[in-house]
Amino acid sequence: MPPTATTLEASYNLAREQYAEWGVDTDAALRRLATVSLSLHCWQGDDVGGFEGTGQEIGGGLAVTGSYPGRARTPDELRADVDRALSLLPGHHRLNLHASYAEPGPRKVERDALTPEHFRNWIDWARSRRIGLDFNPTYFAHPLAADGYTLAHPDPGIRRFWIDHGIACRRIGAAMGAALGTPCITNVWIPDGSKEPPIDRKGPRARLAEALDAVFAEPIDPAFNRDAVEGKLFGIGSESYVVGSHEFYYGYAITRKKLLCLDAGHYHPTEVVSDKLSAVLQHLDEALLHVSRGVRWDSDHVVILSDELEAIAQELVRGDYLGRVHVGLDFFDASINRVAAWVIGSRAMLKALLLALLEPVDSLRRLEAEGDFTARLALLEELKAMPFGAVWDHHCRTHDVPAGRDWLAEVKEYERAVLAHR
Repeated sequence: MPPTATTLEASYNLAREQYAEWGVDTDAALRRLATVSLSLHCWQGDDVGGFEGTGQEIGGGLAVTGSYPGRARTPDELRADVDRALSLLPGHHRLNLHASYAEPGPRKVERDALTPEHFRNWIDWARSRRIGLDFNPTYFAHPLAADGYTLAHPDPGIRRFWIDHGIACRRIGAAMGAALGTPCITNVWIPDGSKEPPIDRKGPRARLAEALDAVFAEPIDPAFNRDAVEGKLFGIGSESYVVGSHEFYYGYAITRKKLLCLDAGHYHPTEVVSDKLSAVLQHLDEALLHVSRGVRWDSDHVVILSDELEAIAQELVRGDYLGRVHVGLDFFDASINRVAAWVIGSRAMLKALLLALLEPVDSLRRLEAEGDFTARLALLEELKAMPFGAVWDHHCRTHDVPAGRDWLAEVKEYERAVLAHR
């Protein structure tokens, strides 16, 4: 039997008292958590397919595994699935779109000719739900990206096509931000790179910098659109050299005043994003975070409440970065129910943030400053036994979403009534 509202409330009151003994105000922590808006990624719902109807393989070193039934086949089906996922998350969140999710109608529209009108249905849907949209140019799954190069392509004509695509996408992002009253984060990631070590590493990076400058040349009010750039260590087919590396984009973001996107799966397995946040934010006003879970490589597994996820959340809270870092999700798993994947990953991120918000940070910082590392370690370990789950359940209940495991029954019913008939 699931716990009753009375039981949940009693559990929360006990937890609140226990945390108060540590100097932690659970009500204040929950109020802060409620201000965090995650950006859910649309591509989890349809396996990064989009709606262009080209039949082009994803490419770009991207791969989706699994064939679980219920994949969204149309924009309306995808929006319905996102609605179902959002209804199971406490708080107020956003949706992140790729350009390949345009709805051009019966006539094919090339990516360099996309306009805000091709996303009118998405904008209207978001407005009706009072949520914001984020955006990404799609530099993959296209004949002009088949050789693995786009903005760094040696052919000026191909490079110009992708520059114009980026320009179009910034205008679309600005239109989304203006229509919805919240800035759209438009994030640039490209797959450009090579399987074997190139002789010329300099040339492609010089072309990329020049192309990005052309993409970003048009002034756009940051109240409507903010630009981000995202690096990567390697990809399938670009194991030896990636043009847009972390170092390239870090320098570019600093010199051009752009947001730097840190993707949790885009680094060497021994590197962690949690350690990078305080470093890059010494030099950047804002950053974009793509939360993923790599297993041995950039495999984009569904996010779970792992040590690294907790460490990322701790860094966001301990460094007071929540107002400067935009948190989005980025994974694609077709081996399980896709709506459940959204919910599992999103709730894991929110739980990690709540755990961080429930830390007695001031006390821990004081112990560290005093050199009492014994007490610091001891208290961090004792915190792991605190009744965090009761606080989380209270948060869910006050936001009218299922507490505990109850959300899974709603996903299973949605699968039976909707997804199984696709």
